[in-house]
Amino acid sequence: MDSSAIISTSVIVVYLAGFTLFGILLSRWNRSSDDWATGGSTLGLWMLAAGVAGTRIGGAGTYGVAGDVVTGGIGNMWYGVNSLAALVLVGLFFAVPYRRLKLSSAGQVFDLRFGSKRCQWLSSLCVQTEYLIVNIIEPFVIGSIVSGVTGLPFGLCVFIGGIVIFTFTATGGLKGTGITNIIHCAVTIGGLAVVGVFAMQNMGGWSDMMAQADAVLGENNISQQSWWSFTGIGWASIIALFFSATLHTPAASVYCNFSTSARHENLLIPGFLLAGLMAATMPFLAGFIGIGTLAEYGPESGLSSYRNITQLATDVGPIIGGIALAAILGALISSGAPILLGSATLFVNDWIPASKHYSQEKRLRAYKITTVVYGLIATTIAWQANISSVLQLLLLGFAMVVPPAIAIGYIFYWKGTSERGVFWGMVTGYGGGLLHWGLNTLYEGAENANAGGFAQFWYEFCQTLGEWRDPTFAATLIPLVVIPLVSLLRPDEGKDELCEEFYVALKGARA
Repeated sequence: MDSSAIISTSVIVVYLAGFTLFGILLSRWNRSSDDWATGGSTLGLWMLAAGVAGTRIGGAGTYGVAGDVVTGGIGNMWYGVNSLAALVLVGLFFAVPYRRLKLSSAGQVFDLRFGSKRCQWLSSLCVQTEYLIVNIIEPFVIGSIVSGVTGLPFGLCVFIGGIVIFTFTATGGLKGTGITNIIHCAVTIGGLAVVGVFAMQNMGGWSDMMAQADAVLGENNISQQSWWSFTGIGWASIIALFFSATLHTPAASVYCNFSTSARHENLLIPGFLLAGLMAATMPFLAGFIGIGTLAEYGPESGLSSYRNITQLATDVGPIIGGIALAAILGALISSGAPILLGSATLFVNDWIPASKHYSQEKRLRAYKITTVVYGLIATTIAWQANISSVLQLLLLGFAMVVPPAIAIGYIFYWKGTSERGVFWGMVTGYGGGLLHWGLNTLYEGAENANAGGFAQFWYEFCQTLGEWRDPTFAATLIPLVVIPLVSLLRPDEGKDELCEEFYVALKGARA
């Protein structure tokens, strides 16, 4: 390992070790499950905003966007716009009701409104699909960064990342993420900006970097017009990105935790709006890094593109590069920690019925044990994973959460929503989206063009749909239609009292 790599590695090691130690020190603040899961409702505006923003900027908002810009063009920077829209949506229409209803998971809405365990469990399944993907992505990307800088085996670096995340989460709790995410967000924005500017200057400035990128695109027979256009990825992809990255957000249970964590209710709307602005900044800076990476190293795909982003940072200079990489690691942990926390609270509250009767101490112990076990399982999967696009994989996870998000929206704003409508809307939306993705994965390749039978049928079907073959459309449009249709055909009976209690509480939430 040369001196440059040693310096960069030292910066990263100090950052990760300090972060982990801080989480352990915070453990003495978490004396109850409420302290751990919601910060004891003590978070101020900046801790709330940074904590919420951190959930959006991890591997997808940094490495994911940068890598997809390298291979697909600047249209992938739409993720920043959708991050802003997502957090504005939750802040304006869901955060205050979540706090007033005292929710610790989004699925509890269905229990409170209908007394329906099956809807609660199904909602939790949808959300856990996304959260498992996130919990796999974060140690995977940390492994890519640390391995690229140090030359250590990728698998070892993945486990280093996973251990850091679940150790901090189990000890620091939600308040720990709020405090550290202030640092992570500031360092990530500053680090990405600095490395982007220095890399651009090393290439001779913006004009020279643009010219170099154009030359690379031409050498690889990639359309410059399409690559440089914000609509170059196609309107179908842009709409699908909006559906998956924005509409799923109200059902992402971690925002229930953050809604309850605020010191005062009047901090929620400004906190989520500020978080949206912070979260929107990261993907645009990451896209800028992606342009520099393309110009310097070419449009390599898959894991190679992510390692090239690491190389770009270290080539700027060992200290600046080390700080930038530590900032990206911070962004990954700022997302991974609260999502892992949300995964643990979801599992305990939704999948262990007896947890309703746990003492604060017993529930806290269950949360921490679940965090460690879940983190180890996700890290082991990440070690064996072969991820070609971090952003696209995450968007699939987002799409699977759209059905319960739509269901919660119907419940909040239409009293006629029935339990049957919600259940079948989520079943068909989740199942339809997952089935569509599976069929695309198996049969949309050119090798099925003349295969005959169903394989050829699905290939031709995908060719007909073109960009509109994204499974996000099935996961979104099916529940939008099924929930009101079934609710009108099969309204609920005999639950008027429960219905009125719910909407009295919800009306109070909007007061």
